[in-house]
Amino acid sequence: MSPSPTSNSTNQSWGGRFNEPTDAFVERFTASVDFDRRLAFHDIQGSVAHATMLARVGVLDEEERDAILSGLEEIRGEIERGEFEWSVQLEDVHMNIEARLTDKIGITGKKLHTGRSRNDQVATDIRLFLRDEIDIVAGELTRLRRGLIELADREAHTIMPGFTHLQTAQPVTFGHHLLAWQEMIARDHERLLDCRKRVNVMPLGAAALAGTTYPIDRHVTAELLGFERPSENSLDAVSDRDFAIEFTAFASVLLMHLSRMSEELVLWTSAQFDFIDLPDRFCTGSSIMPQKKNPDVPELVRGKTGRVYGHLIGLLTLMKSQPLAYNKDNQEDKEPLFDTLDTVKGCLRAFADMVPAIEARKECMYEAARGGFSTATDLADYLVRKGAAFRDAHEIVGQSVAYGIRHRKDLSEMTLEELKQFSALIERDVFEVLTLEGSVAARNHIGGTAPDQVRAAAQRARDVLAGSV
Repeated sequence: MSPSPTSNSTNQSWGGRFNEPTDAFVERFTASVDFDRRLAFHDIQGSVAHATMLARVGVLDEEERDAILSGLEEIRGEIERGEFEWSVQLEDVHMNIEARLTDKIGITGKKLHTGRSRNDQVATDIRLFLRDEIDIVAGELTRLRRGLIELADREAHTIMPGFTHLQTAQPVTFGHHLLAWQEMIARDHERLLDCRKRVNVMPLGAAALAGTTYPIDRHVTAELLGFERPSENSLDAVSDRDFAIEFTAFASVLLMHLSRMSEELVLWTSAQFDFIDLPDRFCTGSSIMPQKKNPDVPELVRGKTGRVYGHLIGLLTLMKSQPLAYNKDNQEDKEPLFDTLDTVKGCLRAFADMVPAIEARKECMYEAARGGFSTATDLADYLVRKGAAFRDAHEIVGQSVAYGIRHRKDLSEMTLEELKQFSALIERDVFEVLTLEGSVAARNHIGGTAPDQVRAAAQRARDVLAGSV
């Protein structure tokens, strides 16, 4: 078997120690530029701050600084216009940009790397990138929460069955149910903003692993880049990927919530439930069955949840056996993180666009709530208020439900005489609590189903959201 072809020269960023060029396959196998070029603008942002700091501490003179900054700005323009030529031979985004800078401004371009390593450089780039992406995700979460709150407010009086074990339990309102979704997303929003605090720590200046002998000022660089502070330990700074794992963990919980919501949307749009209608623009048809209107958006969001879970496990596994400090394994952190971000942003955009357009089929919801003896608990509470012990009341209501099943009558459809056969405590006022409206209105406390409470909860949610934006 003939040997694999090799590249023509050793890598300019580290080739001085090597006597032969890298195998061409190995060169492609180890290169990351095909995916980490996505960090290009953040790499330039970090380099601008680094060069500015180096000039302030006297490592670069002003002329060198200005040449570097001007060259980097030209490169930014080339990338924006799609004119930049990316090279696998240069391995990654950092060396591609540095090589192009040296082509433009000469040996001064090589001075940009003074006092830093690709190890702290890539860690900084990812944090800058993720910080910006988190802000975009936070905006989409805000938009989704706002849509849920407004829809809940409009549907505060719309009665539907509440479920446990997917069996009819007690009547609630559609608005109350939507605010349960909002609470899930609100917790996700809090988790994301908390995650951002730990992303916003600057590794730059840690160099390869042990810092640098140059008189750098990391506080200056951190301020220029908008970081809260520089990292405290150089070993940890270059090897830490907790922030990527934490974001992916946030994304996994968020997608779990969106998947639960999706499951209900899929059920509710079915002919068996017929609780809601989704606009045509969020659905697709069938190639063979012309009557079909498929809820593809929530189905796909539900399906993408496993994809994000996989990325979380992948990142945890990536880091679980790494000794300090940086290892080449960490090159594998970017693709799962990038895909998680793309998936989260796509799912959130779909939901934020779709939720405000959901139309409730009020009559179908109401009729469904009438079935399943959903006011049975209200009858038990009524008996307790009349003096019965709760366990006795529970037994009485169970007997009345069994009677209703045999005679195909809901509790509200029974006569007073029929109900009184189970307890002498039952009087004509029982019918006030057996109606769906009475049942919903009776739970008139914070967190309850009464329409006024739902509207008050929606307003509190608005106020909280306004304070977090």
